[in-house]
Amino acid sequence: MGADSFRITHSRGKTAKEAFAAAREEAQYEHGHGGYSGTIAEKHSFTVIPLPKDTDPMLEVERLIDEDDERIQDKWGPAGCIDLGKDPVHPALRRYLFFGWASS
Repeated sequence: MGADSFRITHSRGKTAKEAFAAAREEAQYEHGHGGYSGTIAEKHSFTVIPLPKDTDPMLEVERLIDEDDERIQDKWGPAGCIDLGKDPVHPALRRYLFFGWASS
């Protein structure tokens, strides 16, 4: 069994935990519950990774994945999570970027 990298750029919630649960649920709906989907559906937790000042979030995610950052390198371990701030459309919610490696 291998691993695929994933990026979820559209997750919203009042908290990161709420957004993570919604992203997992959507991935399970789209890819099934059988395991080895290579998506966030395979993740059971996440770790918040601070975004360095003046850094593009997607470039930082690509760097972390390319460099096999220890916080997200384990396909069975936590996903990475970057807080992107308040959602401009729904100000009561925040936007989160989840990413990492998942079993496939």
